[in-house]
Amino acid sequence: MTAAAQKQDIIDLLLSQHNEIKSLFAKVRNASGGEQKRQAFQQLVRLLAVHESAEEQVVHPSARDDASDAVVDARLREEGEAKHVLSHLYDLGVDAPGFDAKFAEFERAVLAHATHEEQEEFPALRRNTDANTLRRMAGAVRAAEAIAPTRPHPAAGESAAANMIAGPPVAIFDRMRDAVRDWRQEHQR
Repeated sequence: MTAAAQKQDIIDLLLSQHNEIKSLFAKVRNASGGEQKRQAFQQLVRLLAVHESAEEQVVHPSARDDASDAVVDARLREEGEAKHVLSHLYDLGVDAPGFDAKFAEFERAVLAHATHEEQEEFPALRRNTDANTLRRMAGAVRAAEAIAPTRPHPAAGESAAANMIAGPPVAIFDRMRDAVRDWRQEHQR
């Protein structure tokens, strides 16, 4: 891990990821051609899956003490809904009729979710958690992301416990599927 990464706290890490998510939404929306759109969408799916899994394991449990149960429960409901929609979009495929309209609706919901986190959870964490703990939380999120599933699995739930129990085996399966998919795409050209 770089020195800059070791100094980065959880809020800065998540804000950076939110910006990357916004950028990937634009990349999918503005893609010219099915392959470019498919690749951008696969990147977005992977980032959203690992990001939300790590938040559910590390961030939301800590935010319960700082922001409130009601705030965290609302974010978990949003994440649960997003997993269902993202899973449907993934199964539908970027070339399917109706994908773009459903994707635009999904984008609005995810960006609203990110705004809620940035305005409700993150300030409470920053205000009530010491800087060293915030930095350690960033390390915990990176570790959780390294073993997180790379696709949404709505049936797994949104709790920290569900992610810790189901996440690693599902992640192995997802990463194997990703490797096979990538190999096929590379060798079908």
